[in-house]
Amino acid sequence: MKIVITGGGGFIGFKLAKALLVRGTLAAEKIARLTLVDQAFPADLPKDPRLTTLAGDISDPKFAARAIAPDTASVFHLAAVVSGAAEADFDLGMRVNLQGNRNVLEQARKCARPPRLVFASSVAAFGGELPEVLDDSTTPAPQTSYGSQKVISEYLVSDFSRKGYLDGRSLRLPTIVVRPGKPNAAASSFASAVIREPLNGVAYDCPVGPETGVWLLSPRRVVEAFMHAHDLPASAWGSNRVVNLPGITVTVAGMIEAMAKIAGSQAAKRVSWKPDARIEAIVKTWPVRFATPRALAMGFKPDPDIDTVIRDYIADESIKV
Repeated sequence: MKIVITGGGGFIGFKLAKALLVRGTLAAEKIARLTLVDQAFPADLPKDPRLTTLAGDISDPKFAARAIAPDTASVFHLAAVVSGAAEADFDLGMRVNLQGNRNVLEQARKCARPPRLVFASSVAAFGGELPEVLDDSTTPAPQTSYGSQKVISEYLVSDFSRKGYLDGRSLRLPTIVVRPGKPNAAASSFASAVIREPLNGVAYDCPVGPETGVWLLSPRRVVEAFMHAHDLPASAWGSNRVVNLPGITVTVAGMIEAMAKIAGSQAAKRVSWKPDARIEAIVKTWPVRFATPRALAMGFKPDPDIDTVIRDYIADESIKV
């Protein structure tokens, strides 16, 4: 089978690609070709004859037509402008997050057989007046451009599936913690940086207060979730093609406390506070507690606790503590 990962040069997309190459199969079919689609790619690409890359802008219909060939069997659509950038540049967010998604769906529609498509949505789909604990019946009411673009894309994925053009499934991702590398333009970037920077011996000015809660999932679990979502039969989804992934709720203070327990108090002392009103305004619209019975019944799994998330990051990135 031939697979495409848009956003394949990004952290999650690249991690998913490596996991797929190791696994070798998807939905019980042997992986013949895996194409990463993005504007740039990591330097440490695996030397694997099944792996190819294609650089370009998914919001360009002509490029999308090159990216998703007629014999594509599966698509993981992760390419997006992150939350903070989408809020700061409305036109950019609409072009990449919305038009880019439309391009991917239109090309998938032209495939020889309807492909399976897994779309990376977000809990930014929710906002406004929210219950203390959200569940599968909570109506999306995004309060950011990024969240709005994700919700519209979810509806499109569901409608293309209803029409039989593709077999789509949308995952509303929690904040992914811990991401390696440097802070990016995502409003949620602090949730990784407040752990990552101190563990790497770097001082960090946190833009939100210690009481700020985050609904999170680890990189290991989200990669598992993408593969599991793909492998589930269409009958497991029915007419509802969107699921809130399970996660855990942790405050920033709780993250720092866990980090200190694992890596020592000196790491925690590298965190200081520098409120950023723009970041706080975005983050406060996001929900932090969910009940996810549907996802759990479908076999999706959360992390056990924040300690495990931090220890996994240390192990995966070979950090000495």
